[in-house]
Amino acid sequence: MRMTVAAAAVLTLVGAAPATADRPASTGTTHARGDDFLVVGHRGASGYRPEHTLASYELAARMGADYIEPDLVTTKDGVLVARHEPEISETTDVAAHPEFANRKTTKNLDGIQVTGWFTEDFTLAELRTLRAKERIPALRQQNTIYDGRYRVPTFQEVIDLAKRLSRELRREIGVYAETKHPSYFRQQGKALEPKVVETLNRNGLNRRGAEVYVQSFEVSNLQWLDPRLNVPLVQLTSASGRPYDFTLAGDPRTYADLVTADGLRWVSRYADGLGPEKGQVIPRDAAGFLLEPTTLVRDAHRAGLDVHPYTFRVENQFLPADFRSSAVPADYGDLFAEIAAFRATGIDGLFTDNPDVAVAQRDERLAG
Repeated sequence: MRMTVAAAAVLTLVGAAPATADRPASTGTTHARGDDFLVVGHRGASGYRPEHTLASYELAARMGADYIEPDLVTTKDGVLVARHEPEISETTDVAAHPEFANRKTTKNLDGIQVTGWFTEDFTLAELRTLRAKERIPALRQQNTIYDGRYRVPTFQEVIDLAKRLSRELRREIGVYAETKHPSYFRQQGKALEPKVVETLNRNGLNRRGAEVYVQSFEVSNLQWLDPRLNVPLVQLTSASGRPYDFTLAGDPRTYADLVTADGLRWVSRYADGLGPEKGQVIPRDAAGFLLEPTTLVRDAHRAGLDVHPYTFRVENQFLPADFRSSAVPADYGDLFAEIAAFRATGIDGLFTDNPDVAVAQRDERLAG
């Protein structure tokens, strides 16, 4: 049955309690704020600034986000930096640098041949000569005015920024880090996970209660991190496919298997939370309208897992048909209504490119 806007409004009135009634008592590993609902600035405030820049992260924090989310890759000299992918032609001006023309190459990235420039072929000093640019300019033309203004930040700089803003804003700004393509980097002798542990240790953040999460679309790296980190780990899942480390290991299970009740109990052996693609929480029909919610949130809570779905964006391109304002992909639709519909399922937080909207929705709910 299709969920209309009216149905979403009903869900908002119902609230989250029924979906969380079976949830076990807190283990102390979650980081609840406000009404126990987390707003994660997805790649910062990437709806308003080029993603994975200090400017994007800072804006997210100033908009009220509880966490900022760096995707972590590595340089040739082993420094963790924030980029959406190891291939950087879509997010930097590397193609305009003739001195790096000979670095363009084709690599096997998780079973797909990808041509471009890769972070692991650049030292940090070389990467510092590049500047970030908007990844989806056709949808976010306004962000392109910031192209060329910001450099690629290191993981340490993101942590330093979070610490500085925590002092300035007088509230804790957390870091919700993702290890990107861990098997790919491990195959090249540049495993990300030891560097993550080292960085968190160096900053006094590898401790219970630290405002840090570590997430991944793969499984074996989270299992490796589990006994080495004292912060929550989050298993990311996609609406299709399987973890790439499963492919390498010949494990036939898919993401769909991981989000079954049995799969979630298995995930809870090494992870504290689940980061599903939002369609796994409320699917859409062929026309893009919301259907009835699945049992994912209830099943995850029964397994002791928090649920932080991704990614909530204001443009029509990304919204369910219920909440689009027009047929123009770049126009803004009703993100408030989409967030309300998903919050009614009992989710514990969300990833958003527009943290100001999510924070406003949370504040209105608290006030109202």
